Amino acid sequence: MDNDIAEVLFDRKSIQEQAERIGRQISADYAGRKPLVLSVLKGAYLWTADLIREIDLYVDLEFIKISSYHGGMESSNEIQLITDIRSDVRGRDVIIMEDIVDTGQSLEYLETLLNDRGAHSVQVATLLDKKGGRTVDIAADYVGFDVRNEFVVGYGLDYQGLYRNLPYVGILKQSVYS
Repeated sequence: MDNDIAEVLFDRKSIQEQAERIGRQISADYAGRKPLVLSVLKGAYLWTADLIREIDLYVDLEFIKISSYHGGMESSNEIQLITDIRSDVRGRDVIIMEDIVDTGQSLEYLETLLNDRGAHSVQVATLLDKKGGRTVDIAADYVGFDVRNEFVVGYGLDYQGLYRNLPYVGILKQSVYS
């Protein structure tokens, strides 16, 4: 797999440092509250695991699965809810854990869904923020790294279901997907 990577952008140590920094900030911002952490499957599972261990609060954990890429490299602009949550979010503080905010359409979909269900607040903690890919006006509240407009894999992010288990985030060589 390493041979398919053009450049390593963020190694495990730097990702852990960001999880620690954001965990401290969330702990301070939500002091005295018990937020619902909502991990977006499949990509955000590693980031969620690292980040929630750094949050010094009681948290509930839920998983939701949506799809907009359908195995390709670009968003289809059609969001599908694959697996919903079981918790009632009415009156709850919700922190969405994302692997990457790219076009912003998935995040917009989730924020609308949660707000329509009566969430008290909705914030986003993302490992990567790809502002160059944005097609909607939306922003993450907690960002590990800004990333340039490249196709990245690893640390939960995939290409056709592969590369999620890389211990870093890297740029996939164009020869792999062209």
